[in-house]
Amino acid sequence: MKAPALPETALREKSHYVVLDGLRGVASLLVVVFHLFEAFSGGDPTKQIINHGYLAVDFFFLLSGFVIAYAYDDRWGSMSVWNFCKRRLIRLQPMVVLGSLIGGALFYLQAGPLFPLISQTPLWQMVLVMLWGCTLLPLPKSMDIRGWNELHPLNGPAWSLFYEYIANIGYALIFRRLSLRVLSVLVIGAAAFLLHLALAGTSRDLIGGWSLDAEGLHIGFARLLYPFLAGMLLMRVGTRIRSRHAFALSSLLLVAALSIPRLGDTPHHWSNGLYDALCVILIFPLVVAIGAGEKRVDGVSVSIARFFGELSFPLYITHYPLIYVYTEWAVDRHASPGQGVVWGMLLLAASVAIAYGSLVFYDRPVRRWLTARFTQNRG
Repeated sequence: MKAPALPETALREKSHYVVLDGLRGVASLLVVVFHLFEAFSGGDPTKQIINHGYLAVDFFFLLSGFVIAYAYDDRWGSMSVWNFCKRRLIRLQPMVVLGSLIGGALFYLQAGPLFPLISQTPLWQMVLVMLWGCTLLPLPKSMDIRGWNELHPLNGPAWSLFYEYIANIGYALIFRRLSLRVLSVLVIGAAAFLLHLALAGTSRDLIGGWSLDAEGLHIGFARLLYPFLAGMLLMRVGTRIRSRHAFALSSLLLVAALSIPRLGDTPHHWSNGLYDALCVILIFPLVVAIGAGEKRVDGVSVSIARFFGELSFPLYITHYPLIYVYTEWAVDRHASPGQGVVWGMLLLAASVAIAYGSLVFYDRPVRRWLTARFTQNRG
């Protein structure tokens, strides 16, 4: 039997899983550190320190499925698909726009041997790509101005937000209507799809998804479907692991999972693909189950988790233009990780400062205004 819809006042007061928000922040920090070390790997994954940071994207998709199902499953009696889409746009789109603008502002500072197309790109073309990026629509490969075939060459991580929007649309139109049995079958099928990519793909990992071609779309949807659907299933079956130290325990497990060295004695060994798949299929749901077992709203650890949670999305979506600059510098100078420590620490600090400033002075005020303007008293 379908649960009755809650009144709008109750919907607004639904509590957050603060620890899960905090885990998103921890993962975002690991993404920045992963990208910093990536500048010194020379394209060899066996040399990459903080090796599996790329799996943070899959963790984000899992969290998204869980949180969206929790927040919206019981709202559909009083909320239309369009109002759901407005809420999601208000939550995500302001920072997507800012990330594209920051990418445009720093674009020409990234010119060099690693990105030869930059010096050949006229200002009008960069501005066009920047405005295109503000919409989050995928950029055709013919419009690439960097050379990496990214969906959004001014702000690479925006590719995952493109898939996040697809998942949100899929939830509003299809996934929310599925019975627990049908959802379980889809999760099993999506797990097989993900496992096949990890073991049979050319790179034996789950890296990719940012290119608008057959391979990129294959990787993107394989990385999206299992974690998002599994997050929904995890929420609906009510799997929780109670712990008074949920944030610390789940954070340590997440950091360990994302930091483990590349597996296997060759760059594309099958054991690494197996680890990637098992990490997403088994370890990440365990992390979320631990995080979801803590619903306290006070205490030191909860306050830390809340801060990391609020910072997570601004940090994730604004840091990469700085990474482009840093990577070009490291490659052009043939710098060692030791030589890059000071600049890397400064970049990490700058990324956090930009994210925090964006949150306080832009994201919060804009979202408040948009919420009051477009959703108040509209269900």
